[in-house]
Amino acid sequence: MAKLAGKVAVVTGASRGIGQEIATLFAAEGARVVCAARTLNEGDHQLSGSLNRTVEAIRAKGGEATAVVADVSTETGCLSLIEQARAAYGPIDVLVNNAALNYYIPTVDYPTSRWVRAFAVNVHGPFILSKTVLPDMIAKRAGAIVNISSGSAIGPGRGPYEDQTAHGGVLYGATKAALERFTQGLAQEVAQYGGITVAAVSPSRVVPTPGTVFHKLMSSLDDPNGEPPAYMARAVLLLASEPAAKVNGRVTYSQQILKEYGLIENAVGRGVEIKGSGYSQI
Repeated sequence: MAKLAGKVAVVTGASRGIGQEIATLFAAEGARVVCAARTLNEGDHQLSGSLNRTVEAIRAKGGEATAVVADVSTETGCLSLIEQARAAYGPIDVLVNNAALNYYIPTVDYPTSRWVRAFAVNVHGPFILSKTVLPDMIAKRAGAIVNISSGSAIGPGRGPYEDQTAHGGVLYGATKAALERFTQGLAQEVAQYGGITVAAVSPSRVVPTPGTVFHKLMSSLDDPNGEPPAYMARAVLLLASEPAAKVNGRVTYSQQILKEYGLIENAVGRGVEIKGSGYSQI
C-alpha cells in the first residue's frame, strides 16, 4: 500500500531541487500534493525549475498535485498558502518546510534587509506554517511536519581556527540551527497528541541542485561528489510516514536514517562519517 495514500501534503520550495524530488515521491506514494514556491513558470526565475514543471511531471505519472505561488517570508503568504491548500484538498496531513534562502555573503558585508528576509524564509515561515496546520493534525491526533535542515547548522567549533576564510555561511547556519531547535521544541509540545511527528533532516552530503550549482557548492548537476536528491526525498518520506513514537523529535541526516532503516547499504557523510549537530545527538 502506498505510504501516503489519502494524505494531503504541502511541500514548500517545490519548484526545483530537493523540494521537487520530495513532491514527486509523495505523489507517487498516494498523497495529494500542494506544491508551493515563488516560481510558477519556467523562465520566471534565473534558475531552472518551476511549479508548473513539477506539477506536470506528477500528473504525467498519474499523481495528483496543484501549484500555489506563495511567499513564505510573510505571514500573509503563509496563511494564503494553507487556505488555498485546504480549498484544493482539505485538512493538511503533512507539511514539509523545504523553502530556504541564503546569499553567501560574509557577515561584515551582509545587508541587514537580506539577513532579515533570510530569517523570515528559513525560520519564521516554518513557524507560521506549522502553527497554521497544527489544528488540522491535532483534530486527527495524527500528522507530520518535516523541516529540511542543513549541514551548515554544524558550527565550526571553538578556535583557534586554521581555516580563517569567510565562507559566507554564518547566516544560513544560524537559521538552520534555529530550525533544529524549533523542531525539537515543537515535537515535545505535540507529543501529548500521540500521533503527530515533528522532525528535521539534512543531506549527508551536498545535493546537486540548480541552487547549489549556482552558489558553486557543486560543479554541476552530475557532480560525482554529490548526494542524489532521491536520498533526501526518501528520508523525508520515512519521517512523514513512520509512527510518531519512532521519529518524533528526530534531527537526523539522509544517509544516516536511510541506512538505519535498511534502505541503503553504503552510507557516507554527515551523521555517518562526520558527527552531526548537537540537536542530532539528543
